[in-house]
Amino acid sequence: MADANYVKFSKRMRLIEKRHRKMSRGYVQMVERDGILVPKTRRVARRQFPLRGLAIVLALFLVFKAGLMIQLGAATYDDRVAKLAAGSSAEKVGAWVMTADPISIWISKQVKTLF
Repeated sequence: MADANYVKFSKRMRLIEKRHRKMSRGYVQMVERDGILVPKTRRVARRQFPLRGLAIVLALFLVFKAGLMIQLGAATYDDRVAKLAAGSSAEKVGAWVMTADPISIWISKQVKTLF
């Protein structure tokens, strides 16, 4: 019987220590309906890969490419990308990135119709 009580006691102590560790990282006092203040642990936001930020950067880059296509013209833009592709390995990567793709061509056509 003493062992069963000790197991229950140990389990309760582990739960209390776990709750104390969580509370030590920060807590908020929540007011229940009957007016009692109850401490609740703050949820720690997990850091995830910022997909929204990546999508915004990609969209801005495509708009930038479309703007260059409009400003330079399709033939001049393709010539400059071809010159870039003939350069060093870093320039070849830049040429691959700056190659006209269907999305940037579509964006440039849509913007041309506006102006």
